[in-house]
Amino acid sequence: MNFFKFYCRICLVFVFTISWVGCKPDSKKAVSDVMDQVAKDSTIEVVTRVMDFITVDTISSGWNTFRYINKSTEPHFILFDKYPEGKNIEDMKKEVLPPFDEGMSLIMKGDMDAAMQAFGKLPPWFSEIVFSGGTGLVSPGTVGTTIVNLPPGYYIMECYVKMADGRFHSSMGMTKELVVQDLAGESQPPIPAVQVSISSTDGISVKGEIKAGKQLFSVDYMDQIVHENFVGHDVNLVRLEEGADLVRLEAWMNWATPDGLMTPVPEGVTFLGGTNDAPGGSTLYFEAEIKPGKYAFISEVPNSEDKGMFKVFEVSE
Repeated sequence: MNFFKFYCRICLVFVFTISWVGCKPDSKKAVSDVMDQVAKDSTIEVVTRVMDFITVDTISSGWNTFRYINKSTEPHFILFDKYPEGKNIEDMKKEVLPPFDEGMSLIMKGDMDAAMQAFGKLPPWFSEIVFSGGTGLVSPGTVGTTIVNLPPGYYIMECYVKMADGRFHSSMGMTKELVVQDLAGESQPPIPAVQVSISSTDGISVKGEIKAGKQLFSVDYMDQIVHENFVGHDVNLVRLEEGADLVRLEAWMNWATPDGLMTPVPEGVTFLGGTNDAPGGSTLYFEAEIKPGKYAFISEVPNSEDKGMFKVFEVSE
């Protein structure tokens, strides 16, 4: 364990202890109970009401289930960014968000060359951030459940879906610190009913029958690359109503266009979660309630159909 992580852990435990001493008669037992809970509880509830992630500040490393409840009026996702040693959310706000905000503003004005120059202002350490998975897109009033194996470290949870004026949700406050402590519990990866794989060469492949009812999917990231819109591939599950515009949906999934990932979502589309951008070689899991009808797996990359990352399928009764 390096010094920075050790120091963060000590500070967290100290603050936790002080706060509980002042409000519980048996403070030693209270602190012990809480730390045991941090170490053993592998299910984390995350709620969004507006532009926020309401959840715990500290979790144990290893397999954790994130139950994301979107109570807002906008679509959102959770992406876990593992930050390099010595960098934190203040560095993100100061050095990462401004170049993206400036670049998006220029894209909205149609000046792509200037936008590329703005993105060039990102700090050198930006390339050291490890995008470590998370929950795929989740529509308003919908719950997405994703199971992720997170190693110890300092993470920032973010959502960079865009408002109708082009502002990123992350720039409106939709970021949150999450410390993953080296306290791995006993949780093991589940056994999926359906196996999904994704790669830059073969796109999305599915093994197993997708049936109506609650389904558990695994997602194997065979590799990971940075696509033309500066992000890696992911897997989002979408329910398609009659008349849904698939061409519009594919275009909407590319944030680096004026109306990409922007409110409102294409008509006839409901996002049910999935797994976010994760390193090559990793496996994530997600759960979804499947009803008979038409669905798609789609990745947040340009030209997803040409890349084999836009797969439409139907589920019968």
